[in-house]
Amino acid sequence: MSQTLEEIAQKLRYADKKVQLIYAFNGTGKTRLSRAFKQLIDPKVEGGDAPSELADKKMLYYSAFTEDLFYWDNDLGLDAEPKLKIQPNAFTKWVLEEQGQDQSITTTFQRYTSDKLTPHFSADFSSVSFSFERGNDQHEPHIKISKGEESNFIWSVFNALLEQVIAELNIAEVALRSTDVFNNMSYVFVDDPVSSLDENHLIELAVNLAGLIKSSESSLKFIITTHSPLFYNVLFNELGSKICYMLERFEEGTFALTEKNGDSNKSFSYHLHLLHTLEQAIADNKIERYHFTLLRNLYEKTSSFLGHPKWSNLLPDDKQLYYSRIINFTSHSTLSNEAVAQPTSAESATVKLLLDHLKSSHGFWQQEEQNG
Repeated sequence: MSQTLEEIAQKLRYADKKVQLIYAFNGTGKTRLSRAFKQLIDPKVEGGDAPSELADKKMLYYSAFTEDLFYWDNDLGLDAEPKLKIQPNAFTKWVLEEQGQDQSITTTFQRYTSDKLTPHFSADFSSVSFSFERGNDQHEPHIKISKGEESNFIWSVFNALLEQVIAELNIAEVALRSTDVFNNMSYVFVDDPVSSLDENHLIELAVNLAGLIKSSESSLKFIITTHSPLFYNVLFNELGSKICYMLERFEEGTFALTEKNGDSNKSFSYHLHLLHTLEQAIADNKIERYHFTLLRNLYEKTSSFLGHPKWSNLLPDDKQLYYSRIINFTSHSTLSNEAVAQPTSAESATVKLLLDHLKSSHGFWQQEEQNG
């Protein structure tokens, strides 16, 4: 049955499970669902996120909007060393300014990256710079870290807060807690924290997150969404007492949250679902730009299965570079725009051509469909 995101948020709110794990393809609406849930549980009040308001908050929230609190100041005109600016909200102020968790953040960040890559916070915690420390007194230049390292750093800030929330709420006697600012906290919503991470770091993050969740002894509930089958599968295998869903979006703009059993391959045959979704869109002449994201995911899944180092190797030999650019440009633009525009007739034809090519060039699809 199709629902609005607000109706699905209500369903998540009242589910009687410690963990709800949601898989969805990119462009489906994971981040919009997280916003709908946040608006339901913890609507923003006038006056912004001041530290004094932290005690009123009922939800700890990580998403692409969390990452937007961190942005680079490259200052290229003055040829200054780059630094990552921190736009404060109630949570970052608490972690950095009030609790001084910078060392905890550094430890977690270096565990995911390198023990030599060191963050340097400004005195007022309004920015952070990075350098490779060599263990001597020589000044090392500050560098702009990679997108994956940046994601690891931002997660490390969130992780420091999450550790503290869980530890405090694990103290059953409220009077014995070192702070009362988390007493109203009921939910943790983590929306796709694995962007730009390689598989090793993705697995490590999933295992560590699962460990934190399992350490929680309070009534705190966790909702986790992801587009990564690997991240989903690791969490599925690590966590007990959970409900697993797949979030789907329909052409008219409604959604479905379907309960699933098993990991991604067993419960919704990720690759076959992609195939059938694309086939249906082609048959109904209702191709949208997000279907390029699904097509790329399908090529990536197939190339991994066949042992190709690059998914673009599976494209038609005579126009590999051309089709690769089309898919990359269109799928990436989908991720940055919530309003999904209609593709041109030529782009729609490209989706059909490349799907037909994949099906006709690799016989395992026929066997997979028969077994499915």
